[in-house]
Amino acid sequence: MSALVYDCDGVLADTERHGHLPAFNATFEEFGLPVRWSDAEYARKVKVGGGKERMKTLLTPDFVAAAGLPADPAALDGEVARWHRRKTEIYTGIIRGGAIPARPGVRRIAEAAAAAGWTLAVASTSAEPAVRSVLELAMGPELASRFAVFAGDVVRRKKPAPDIYAYAVRTLGLDPSAVVAIEDSRNGMLAALGAGLACAVTTSAYTGEEDFAGASLVVTSFGDPPPRETVTRVLHDPLGVHPGPWVELADLAAVLSAGPPPPPPWQELT
Repeated sequence: MSALVYDCDGVLADTERHGHLPAFNATFEEFGLPVRWSDAEYARKVKVGGGKERMKTLLTPDFVAAAGLPADPAALDGEVARWHRRKTEIYTGIIRGGAIPARPGVRRIAEAAAAAGWTLAVASTSAEPAVRSVLELAMGPELASRFAVFAGDVVRRKKPAPDIYAYAVRTLGLDPSAVVAIEDSRNGMLAALGAGLACAVTTSAYTGEEDFAGASLVVTSFGDPPPRETVTRVLHDPLGVHPGPWVELADLAAVLSAGPPPPPPWQELT
């Protein structure tokens, strides 16, 4: 049985810049924390998997003292958990407001995969309520109900560790060789490859310049035919899939049929 496993942020919708970043900053303001992330700073933070983990990068001794936070590690973890719960509430409100559109082609390909009997899933390091809100935005309630969702703290180690993908594959009883993961970042790609999955990449707002050696296909988006016409640009096609102006399910099936791409001879994948 073939399977399609999407990442969430940057894949289903370009949510980092217009969803997560303003939600983090609104949370910092509500809690009186002396920080606001700029777009340039957040471009670095997105390389840290998981929202709580990004927040914890703030916790230098100087920041803890300036913010009047507890020094006890357990109490500090509790504070971060409170921030993150509120940030998730703010973020899901942004998503439900409908201001962030789904990325081109993600729903079209999921509909084709569902019709062809493929298993559908999402594997993300974001909190599960946030993931489900983006999934419903991108797919609509009916198609979203066809997806298995693996998110947040269901595994301890976040991407680029392969744990979330390995857990999804194991839970769904899938053969890794029949699964294609859709990612937008190098960390996500490394997680998928580490779990033995093929990976197709659709680059997003903060990831266009990342190194995707090891991916089976790298495109600017999946694209869509008219009337929503958005043409994809192929950035890397080591298997010779040769998608047309928009990526089709048949192209992802070809990725699986071709097997893994040749390893890059000049570097490691970690």
